[in-house]
Amino acid sequence: MSHTTGNQTLQLSGLRFNANLGILESEKTAPQPILVDAELNLGPQPLEPSDDDINHVLDYRKVRQIIIDDCTAEHVNLLESLIGKLAQRLMQLPGVLGVRVKIAKLEIFDDCEVAIRVETGQW
Repeated sequence: MSHTTGNQTLQLSGLRFNANLGILESEKTAPQPILVDAELNLGPQPLEPSDDDINHVLDYRKVRQIIIDDCTAEHVNLLESLIGKLAQRLMQLPGVLGVRVKIAKLEIFDDCEVAIRVETGQW
């Protein structure tokens, strides 16, 4: 039996950039490095697209830019607020059935990173 479809997940791992995030005075005056991992469940997809056209798939360059833009648009006090907004935004992308996002603050403590992970939609 020949398989023609499979469940597809788009992953961006280890995306690092600076964001204005946090409640501490030092966090309010300067951006800090965060790390974002995102998984988007695209559900059943053809193993071979009908054509080789970027316009017929979810362009990961756009997903990356949305993550950066949403996380740097304004100062956000809580990591919980930021990750919730980002998860909602990614769920709005065409063909996305589910979203898993993790955002880590890399420089809060000397001995660990702090992260929150959210999963929504179908998995």
